[in-house]
Amino acid sequence: MNIALIAHDKKKTDIVNFSIAYTSILKQHNLFATGTTGLKISEATGLDVHRFKSGPLGGDQQIGARIADNEMDIVIFLRDPLTAQPHEPDISALLRLCDVYQIPLATNLGGAEVLIRALEDGYLNWRDIIKDKKQEGNEE
Repeated sequence: MNIALIAHDKKKTDIVNFSIAYTSILKQHNLFATGTTGLKISEATGLDVHRFKSGPLGGDQQIGARIADNEMDIVIFLRDPLTAQPHEPDISALLRLCDVYQIPLATNLGGAEVLIRALEDGYLNWRDIIKDKKQEGNEE
């Protein structure tokens, strides 16, 4: 599965700690992250993380493009709801794309833990079926 890991500045410690706690699960999947978040996760865990640009410089939109192309399976975006973000329209667009394309999304640690456990237990395998159907449709 392709997993996007994103965190606002005040949540970076949380996503790093989450990644450390769930390294054994995350290492079995393809990880993608916005710039600094991906660097911090990689340094703390040794996980291979494909890094996009930072969120304010277009990283959110790069991940959004992957969602629109059905190339992202899960998004964990630890948001800081108490701090205004200069790129809020990009964030809203990313969250909207998750809804449009039925991408499981967690925006806090509680939801992230539920998603990662569901992934571990096979409850998100339906994403593989959707990807297979899309590939079949493109071949015709």
